[in-house]
Amino acid sequence: MTGVASAALQSPVGTLLVSASPKGVTSIEFVGGGAPVRVAAGADPSAERHVAAAVQQLDEYFAGRRREFELALDLRGTPFQALAWQALLRIPFGATVTYGQQAAMIGRPTAARAVGSANGRNPVPIVVPCHRVLAAGSALGGYSSGLDVKRALLALEGVSVAA
Repeated sequence: MTGVASAALQSPVGTLLVSASPKGVTSIEFVGGGAPVRVAAGADPSAERHVAAAVQQLDEYFAGRRREFELALDLRGTPFQALAWQALLRIPFGATVTYGQQAAMIGRPTAARAVGSANGRNPVPIVVPCHRVLAAGSALGGYSSGLDVKRALLALEGVSVAA
């Protein structure tokens, strides 16, 4: 038996591979181009429950029936990344902040670039909503899975941004 469980989810932004440990969801990966998806077999039952909950809640989110996720997370990163990711969890559905505002949220108002870098390493996009962070002047900014995905996620939440 392995500790990690994973499952593929077809979503409006492409195939997502959701993985979890017995402690909680560890990653959500965008799997592009119809690449084969490997799903772990014989996983820990707790990990399987976390994956099942994440898949269900992501389905609800994409169907417009969920605005907040209620999932156990098992995030691994540096202490600074953890601060940045915790700030992301405080950005409500349909709202956006700038990288500078997110930096101020963690008490590091001059660390906008470092916050952007931490967001780019967010292992659980969508659930930890790094798509809700915009560049100065409300420009779209970057997104590790592509600007089309970021734009689609924001549109799903009723946020329109300039191209």
